[in-house]
Amino acid sequence: MLWHRKATEMSNNEHNQEFRTVEQTEEMKEREASRGKAPEPNPAVGMGSPSVMSQSTFSPNPSANQYAMRKFFATRPGAFDQAVEDLKIHVIKNAGETAQSFWLLTEVDHWNNERERVVVITEDTLLVCKYDFIMLTCLQVQRIPLSYIDRICLGQFTFPERSLDKREGEGLRIHWDNLKEPSVFSHWNPWATDIPYVTFTEHPVKNYSERFSSICQMSEFTAQLLQAVQSAQRKNPAPGRTSGVVVLNQPLLIENHVGLMSFIGNRNKLGYSLARGSIGF
Repeated sequence: MLWHRKATEMSNNEHNQEFRTVEQTEEMKEREASRGKAPEPNPAVGMGSPSVMSQSTFSPNPSANQYAMRKFFATRPGAFDQAVEDLKIHVIKNAGETAQSFWLLTEVDHWNNERERVVVITEDTLLVCKYDFIMLTCLQVQRIPLSYIDRICLGQFTFPERSLDKREGEGLRIHWDNLKEPSVFSHWNPWATDIPYVTFTEHPVKNYSERFSSICQMSEFTAQLLQAVQSAQRKNPAPGRTSGVVVLNQPLLIENHVGLMSFIGNRNKLGYSLARGSIGF
């Protein structure tokens, strides 16, 4: 019995000593990690499990941003292709023209409201299309003759000093009637349709994929638009107008003095075909 008791005590002492050794090793690793030094691998403590340091330095998952962009119905497989096919039929049926390029851009109206738009450059016309990517149907088309475009402005967005809702970044403004100024009623009407210019900026999904990066690229859109305008003015100049288009680098003023409407709409992406989650319980 005495021999058995000693053997048991020796076994417990060895076990406690091994436990203390592992505990001390863990403390050493934590002290070295706090000094910025990578801990030495310890074969006695779980070689298969990743260290705390390796988990803390792991790069963030890029799919998180991709998941947010998938909420836009325009990124759903086949959605933009269907829009292209529908608008090709519309262009040929209503104008007998040939579409040269299709773009996915964001229109910024004179009240700073964002609106998702499919923009089509044809031989003679710039089409600004309101397309419902949920129902896959075209709801509205604004036709701008290319020969009437007389000024293209590129620059940063600017606002009145006390505006509540301001945006950063660059945009593109296309003017087609230099002699016409918006009336006071149109200026204060957020739904006015007689504003003689349209303003675009990049769509939020421009970094979703290589394809969306190309169809949302403002610089390439501007280059193709300028080329199409010059070609249309040579072929079919507008009556009573001097031929040529002026390209200016200047700030784009949005005279939005209050901005409460655009603040609510833009923060909630109300101008986009967007998955907004389930409603109900």
